[in-house]
Amino acid sequence: MSGVNRRTFLMTTGATAVGLASSTTSRAVSAAGRLDANNQIRVAVLGVNGRGTAHISSFEAAKDLGATVTMLCDPDRKVLEKRATEFESKYGRKVETEIDLRKVFDRKDIDVVTVATPNHWHALATIWACQADKDVYVEKPGSHNIFEGRQMVKVAAKTGRIVQHGVQLRSSEAIREAVDHLRNGTIGKVYMARGLVYRWRPSIGHKPDLPQPPAHLDWSLWQGPAQERAFSERLVHYNWHWHWDYGNGDLGNQGVHQTDMCLWGLGVELPTEITAMGGKFLFDDDKETPEQLTTLFKFPNNTMIQFEVRPWITNDEAGVGVGNIFYGSEGYLVINGYNSYQTFLGKEKQPGPKGKDSDPMNKHVRNFLEAVRSRNPELLHGPVETAHTSSALAHLGNIAYRLGRTLKFDPATERFVGDAEANTYLTRSYRAPFVVPETV
Repeated sequence: MSGVNRRTFLMTTGATAVGLASSTTSRAVSAAGRLDANNQIRVAVLGVNGRGTAHISSFEAAKDLGATVTMLCDPDRKVLEKRATEFESKYGRKVETEIDLRKVFDRKDIDVVTVATPNHWHALATIWACQADKDVYVEKPGSHNIFEGRQMVKVAAKTGRIVQHGVQLRSSEAIREAVDHLRNGTIGKVYMARGLVYRWRPSIGHKPDLPQPPAHLDWSLWQGPAQERAFSERLVHYNWHWHWDYGNGDLGNQGVHQTDMCLWGLGVELPTEITAMGGKFLFDDDKETPEQLTTLFKFPNNTMIQFEVRPWITNDEAGVGVGNIFYGSEGYLVINGYNSYQTFLGKEKQPGPKGKDSDPMNKHVRNFLEAVRSRNPELLHGPVETAHTSSALAHLGNIAYRLGRTLKFDPATERFVGDAEANTYLTRSYRAPFVVPETV
């Protein structure tokens, strides 16, 4: 598929693709010739402390498509053993376990890997998996920096692997219907989108560095592409989100669902101008990322995105604490969470079309498996390009915040204009052997 057609697909795919994907289950075999409609799709889940548990349940719920979880992988032996015990109790069979994800990629009997590791591992795990002839379901954000996202797009194209980004709201029939309303002029000419992430994020306190990591954790493997540092309980297993080496703050955590929704709804990709302001205004703790952050993005087609993160006691906006608002010449459209929308029309804000359906996580996994069976990436609701662009928007906002100035960006080259310092933030210094390659 050409770049232009691929972009058109990302911007215009609507609810009709759900039915299209459902019609392809019995079609062609995989590129490696391993899969047909009667064979299993053998799944390994990488990272099982948090989102990996949702991956396990959603893939196990897709047995009619041949999915079966056969391996769990995590560098923390205690977490891994706990999840394996839970798996056997829930599903009535044992599952293999592995500490090192590289050994998972070596396995010829694994067809799909899902990536639910910390953010700094997402891109490299995806690249290595594609190079090892695996299809990939990768959690948001797809990348930890902008260079990584582009490398993910390249490796998927080069290897022909199916890569789905975990922005499951794209598989909600209600949200796809909402995008159709934006495309069809229900609220008139759409000129602006807002992303809202108002999450309760308390202080994480202060935790010292320790001389040794716990015996059950492979600390070097957990750190992966990041530069090696002393172990601290402030990082494992959730608060790494608030440290630049591993996470991307809430803009690049919960926020990637909403940055993706903004881009999808507006039909845009990358901005030309970015500004941001925020800081740590509440807590004296070990967080490095801002608690409060407001970002603005301007696009070549004269549309704009405003994205705001608030961490504590706050009001909802248009009834939304986590979601999106789209503004048009004839009204506005509100996305609440992952699966509902409402429109308000005219100067009097009269209620217009609305919709709601069930949680879309299982649907998103099924959409991925349909594409795996058909070998057709055009069926994907959250293709690898979304892993790049929606994550990149978060990265751009964070870079503008960290530098404290408005930035000019060239979407064609994916470089900042006349700003060598800003361009240093496009990638990172990798730690061998965990290096995202220049050539994939």
